[in-house]
Amino acid sequence: MNNQNLRFFLVAGEESGDIHGARLISALKEKSPNASFIGHGGNKMKAAGMEILEHVDDLAMMGFTEVLKHLPYMINVMGKTLKKTQEIKPHRLILIDYPGFNLRLAKNIHPLGLPITYFIMPQVWAWKEKRVNTIRKCVDQALCIFPFEQEWFEQRGVNAHFIGHPFTEFHNPSINKEAFFQKHSLDNNKSLLVLFPGSRQQEIDRHLPIFVKTIALLNDENLQIIIGKAPNVSLSSIPAHWKIENDDTSLCLEYGTAVLTSSGTATLQSAVQDIPAVVSYKLSAGSWLLAKNLSHVPFAAMTNLIVGKEIVPEFLQNEMTPENLANAIRPLLNNSSERKNMLFGYEEVRRSLGIPGTYERAADAILSRTKI
Repeated sequence: MNNQNLRFFLVAGEESGDIHGARLISALKEKSPNASFIGHGGNKMKAAGMEILEHVDDLAMMGFTEVLKHLPYMINVMGKTLKKTQEIKPHRLILIDYPGFNLRLAKNIHPLGLPITYFIMPQVWAWKEKRVNTIRKCVDQALCIFPFEQEWFEQRGVNAHFIGHPFTEFHNPSINKEAFFQKHSLDNNKSLLVLFPGSRQQEIDRHLPIFVKTIALLNDENLQIIIGKAPNVSLSSIPAHWKIENDDTSLCLEYGTAVLTSSGTATLQSAVQDIPAVVSYKLSAGSWLLAKNLSHVPFAAMTNLIVGKEIVPEFLQNEMTPENLANAIRPLLNNSSERKNMLFGYEEVRRSLGIPGTYERAADAILSRTKI
């Protein structure tokens, strides 16, 4: 493959997809140095060597009303994408997460006979299961990052392959614990409770006030608080002595004692970085009703889903109260049996995620199926 001029068209529509896309491009270039890359992504994919057509900053959007507002733009992007793929005739299209756009693109591309790889599969096993029909018909290679996904997709006629989870990649903290504690003027002899209220403003607005009340109920003067702040969100009405980490929020999980986190990627990251967690999430009443009717899974936290049992406590919607959160997080701040049991459960989660080398295995799988 090394001497062949393979052309890949990649589509990532969010910040996380940009990270995965960049790592995948690097792995593909390592194995096929003459390959070229074009498509939609962000600064990291650009730095890895991809020509960017549409930037993730413009593509990332959440919620029905926001998507509706940007519909003309998205229709235009779809049209330009189809035109460009017909023009350059890439040897393979690589779709990364971002199912709302990518599954429509797959449907539109399929008649052109262009082979499609889906990397970071849509979580259709959780909701919108009918989307599996599009995947079965239009996607000829599905690369799964969760251990249970391969069997689930194969049972529904999809050519799926588990390559391991990106979180298994070795991660060296950007600074050591001493430097992190110095940066935030923290005391090494006191517990550090981490707050991850969410990565979107609407999540912050719903969750952070409940977290603030939870800390008040804990009533522990020796407890230090740090918030892992996502980019492009604002925090309000928090005590002046609380710390905020803007640059590298994974350091909070690396050096914290326990974490109160909203349901999402951080729940699995907590297991990987071995910090006890309490998971919670709150939606608007209408969205919650819709989610309950559409969801097919017994847990919200990926940590629990992977092993099929409750490793971390979950408090969703009306159960997300300061009292519930305080009672659940309190024992995790000291050397309790609850803490020990959770950390023991994490070992099972980490084992099931596979071994490092996810991007290299993805690159091998893609190149093995790509013909020039």
